[in-house]
Amino acid sequence: MAGDKTSDNASSGDSRLYQAAEEWLKWDKNPKTSELVKQLVSDKNNEELGKCFGARMEFGTAGLRAAMGPGVSQMNDLTIIQTTQGFCEYLKKNISDVKDRGVVIGYDARAHPASGGSSKRFARLAATAFISQGIPVYLFSGITPTPFVPYTVIHFNLCAGIMVTASHNPKQDNGYKVYWENGAQIIPPHDTGIADSIEKNLEPWPQAWDDSIIDGSSLLKDPFQSINKDYFSDIQKHCFHRDMNKCSKLKFVHTSVHGVGHDFVQSAFQAFSFSPPLAVPEQKDPDPEFPTVKYPNPEEGKGVLKLSFALAEKEGARIILANDPDADRLAVAEKQESGEWKVFTGNELGALLGWWIFTCWKEQNPDQSAVKNVYMLASTVSSKILRAIAVQEGFHFEETLTGFKWMGNRAKELIDQEKTVLFAFEEAIGYMCCPFVLDKDGVSAAVLAAEMSCYLATKNLNLTQQLNAIFNKYGYHISRNSYFLCYDQATIKNLFDHLRNYDGESKYPKLCGKFPVTGVRDLTTGYDSNQPDHKAILPTSSSSQMITFTFANGGVATMRTSGTEPKIKYYAELCAAPGNSDYDQLRKELEDLADSIEEHFFQPEKNKLQRKSD
Repeated sequence: MAGDKTSDNASSGDSRLYQAAEEWLKWDKNPKTSELVKQLVSDKNNEELGKCFGARMEFGTAGLRAAMGPGVSQMNDLTIIQTTQGFCEYLKKNISDVKDRGVVIGYDARAHPASGGSSKRFARLAATAFISQGIPVYLFSGITPTPFVPYTVIHFNLCAGIMVTASHNPKQDNGYKVYWENGAQIIPPHDTGIADSIEKNLEPWPQAWDDSIIDGSSLLKDPFQSINKDYFSDIQKHCFHRDMNKCSKLKFVHTSVHGVGHDFVQSAFQAFSFSPPLAVPEQKDPDPEFPTVKYPNPEEGKGVLKLSFALAEKEGARIILANDPDADRLAVAEKQESGEWKVFTGNELGALLGWWIFTCWKEQNPDQSAVKNVYMLASTVSSKILRAIAVQEGFHFEETLTGFKWMGNRAKELIDQEKTVLFAFEEAIGYMCCPFVLDKDGVSAAVLAAEMSCYLATKNLNLTQQLNAIFNKYGYHISRNSYFLCYDQATIKNLFDHLRNYDGESKYPKLCGKFPVTGVRDLTTGYDSNQPDHKAILPTSSSSQMITFTFANGGVATMRTSGTEPKIKYYAELCAAPGNSDYDQLRKELEDLADSIEEHFFQPEKNKLQRKSD
């Protein structure tokens, strides 16, 4: 009987898949995706049908991100139409003058020939949905960096922005990133509100597939030229040391990793009156196949920068600047006296940029009482170095939840209170250096990193030496971050449930190997042992896993699940008091702590996890 019931359940599941495929074929007018679905149905390929129709992509605070292909679980023409219809209706209900102000849409260079999907195609279909409802659309006529979209929202006082990009994800992926009228990424309750609206607007509107209606429409505007001019005019205001490039004679190499960044970083250097960086020729032009890298993510380290190192060695360049494919992130490498290349971690570059931007601010503001109005932000999994600088220098430092959606929204709140937000960063090589982009921006970060490097060179210093000077003054902050791949939600749940019941029911660990735990903050359940009422101050979310441990030796470690990738990430940092300069001992203690976390806190599920490949 049990076998019959299992068979019945499987049959029922298969039937739902075929019904979903049939409904899909009624609405899908893309010949490539519809033919793919017809073939799966004809072949009775239940496994692939399950991948395509098992569950709809979840719309969250990160918008959408998934592989391109047919079905409700993937990015394609129909899911883009459905998503935009839902978003459009949500805007109409929540912003009364949306038909006066409009929205902006940008896109990167991604394409997926097998399914006929591309970022440009998705952007045009999204524009079609809005224009069919009488809503003006500022659609960029060419590929743009992601930060141009939030910049345009604020610059033109628009109601929302959409960026079609999967950032640094593998080539088969794409995404749909949404900004609210404040210029920051959406946060609750907008995510659930938009998701509900999508479910109510699944059937394509009459003109949904006819993107030709936008071409002659008076509602379609192209912001490309004006934003290119105004953005670079605005970043010029943040250049405090013009012509330093000529004084220091530094050479820079830049790679856009087959993404959109090349032209825009060249323009940023021109805006600062700097000599242009040398472009890695094999990676300069956009290529959705990303042929020279396994993963198009500079955060992965030296493997992605191999061609950059070769060009720098050939040309005698000492600094490498690397953007991810949508140019919202920045990695930096510097050649050392030994001849080796040091790739700065996101935390190290955050320390350097934070120091530099504050140093420039002090030069421009001789009245030091104004420092009480200054703020810097970082995500809770990022280094606490800005907090240490703030304690000595007198400005304010705040932590937010992980992701620039939280930093961007908090920055806007502070700006509206007439506070000065100088800088925000996250350890995943994301930096907000200019207050007119309330998101990470790899273009402005690249040119400011170059300006800082040039300034230091005139003082016969390099970035590594300055980083050590920062640590000597404010205290060493040494981090080790890594991740495990995990595709099984049950395994993830078991791992975090084990931590919450480590020393008995509802008892978190008191020790991690030899390291005493002095505090626990669980932003999944809302528990914080360091608060008088044991309630966390930062917002909590039961739909994601995140626990932070503090240790008696000054260490801090966070374990969390990724919102966009099948990863369990951990972040360990050892924070030393100023004056403690025994770097080797501190490094050894951090390594021992991180090893203990892997050994003890990732049990009993560690054998089911796939370690990050270096």
